[in-house]
Parts: sequence; C-alpha cells; structure tokens
Amino acid sequence: MSKTTKVILVVAGLALLIGYMSYLTMSPGQITCEVCMEFHGRSDCRKATGKDKEEAQMSATSTACGLLAGGVTDGIACQNTTPKSIDCPVR
Repeated sequence: MSKTTKVILVVAGLALLIGYMSYLTMSPGQITCEVCMEFHGRSDCRKATGKDKEEAQMSATSTACGLLAGGVTDGIACQNTTPKSIDCPVR
C-alpha cells in the first residue's frame, strides 16, 4: 500500500469519526440535566446528557457523587441521597 493511500485512509477514518461524534452530540431526543448533590457537608453540581431524563439525571448524579464520595460504599450512599436540585431544561 502506498504512502498516499495510507494518508487518504487515515483522513477518511478521522472524518468519519468526527462525523459520528457530531451526530451523537447533536442528535435529537437527547436530554441534558444538571444535578446538584450534597453529601457529608460538601456539594457539587454536574451536567450530563442522556437519551431520556432518567438516564441524564442518573449520569449527572453518578458524576457528582464520584467527586464527593470517598469510596464505593460512600458512592452508593451518595447516589441514594436526594439531590439538592435537578434542572433538565427542554431545548
């Protein structure tokens, strides 16, 4: 395989990857939620996107608790805590 062919294949692959990532990012039906959690006197707010409100909320909660909790047990306890606030605006 010539060097030119390899370069063309790499560029085409990158273009497809960027296109696919753009499609996933901008595809309709995606919901973004911001969840604020308070755990052991600390608080953190995180945003996440999902196919529905429940998935986006769960992902944002998990991310916030990952930063607030000090291990697996605390992480589970944090995720079972009622969020301080949830904001899932409709686009």
